[in-house]
Amino acid sequence: MFVTELSLVDFRNYAAASLELTAGVTVLVGSNGQGKTNLVEAVEYLSTMSSHRVSATAPLIRAGAETAVVRAKVRAGRDDPRLISLELEIANGRSNVARLNRAPVQRPRDMVGALRTVVFSPVDLAIIRGDPSDRRAWLDSLVTTRWPRMAGVKQDYDRVLKQRNALLKGMAGRSFVPTGGDEDVTLSVWNEQLAVFGAELLHARLDTLADVLPHAQRAYETIAPVNNSVDATYKTGLDLEGVAGAADVRGELHRRLLAQMEQLRRDEVSRGVTLVGPQRDDVELRIGPLPAKGYASHGESWSLALSLRLGGFSLVRDDGVEPVLVLDDVFAELDAVRRERLAAAVADAEQVLITAAVGADVPDFPAERRFRVDAGTLAPVEG
Repeated sequence: MFVTELSLVDFRNYAAASLELTAGVTVLVGSNGQGKTNLVEAVEYLSTMSSHRVSATAPLIRAGAETAVVRAKVRAGRDDPRLISLELEIANGRSNVARLNRAPVQRPRDMVGALRTVVFSPVDLAIIRGDPSDRRAWLDSLVTTRWPRMAGVKQDYDRVLKQRNALLKGMAGRSFVPTGGDEDVTLSVWNEQLAVFGAELLHARLDTLADVLPHAQRAYETIAPVNNSVDATYKTGLDLEGVAGAADVRGELHRRLLAQMEQLRRDEVSRGVTLVGPQRDDVELRIGPLPAKGYASHGESWSLALSLRLGGFSLVRDDGVEPVLVLDDVFAELDAVRRERLAAAVADAEQVLITAAVGADVPDFPAERRFRVDAGTLAPVEG
């Protein structure tokens, strides 16, 4: 799939903008602060209902405006002329409004999956060097790209976790032994729901990490100028021994999550917080025999982060979907060897959107299109 038209109203620094796109490579060149990343961020937001830059909606709306509108037309593929239109009205302080082929969508998250994207940007260095939450976010974004319905599962899990934490906080300091009272009944309800959604999320994470790892390993071997191996292990407090061989993996994870909640009930009530579940997990990344965090050089960290994103891109393609690949201000951080290897690795993607402050940082692609972005205005670069 690829985007053929993108239009913005009061999004970031754009009062209004329209851009016609094609399959292949499009390069957006402009100095920092001119709005080039805002364009690809808009594409990402239509795809995932989230941004790699901010977690709140307020920064997405142009100063002085009440709402922002992002519209796009998406073609199914080079050999498939079917088109869909996506529209999202982004509001601050109230729910966003989504439309698919001009028809209202009940929940904006139901539009996730109509457009698939894989985004790599400088903030992805946090996957290697940051907190466990950064690695969980990377893995969850790939899970959602593969199976869009998991966006709803993740939201439901976060909602239940919030409610359960609030209940545990209210129970803190009281009896650690179940008494059969209202709080115990309510806790049992939240336990069951947390285990249901948690088992589904954990199952999807484990499958996706196992599936993406071979792709990431090949990508690292292609991009890194020095031969080395990369590996990853999912780290969780839950006992996973024998889970992979279970007849019903999700059901087994559900059972073990419930058992661990029962086992840690005293500690959870004492501390007033949930100590069980995928919100506490991590992914250990390694280059050779050493953990990447704390040991990898800047260049190695960049190569590994990029390899994880490219591995995800390859995995989604193997699943039968051609996602839009976004490389946001990436080439400036790479040396000449890595730039050329990256360019070769993505050249056959159905659509690649690249941003760069300096056009010379981006290697030439066959039949590419370049635009100059200056203070929210777009102009094609000839030649």
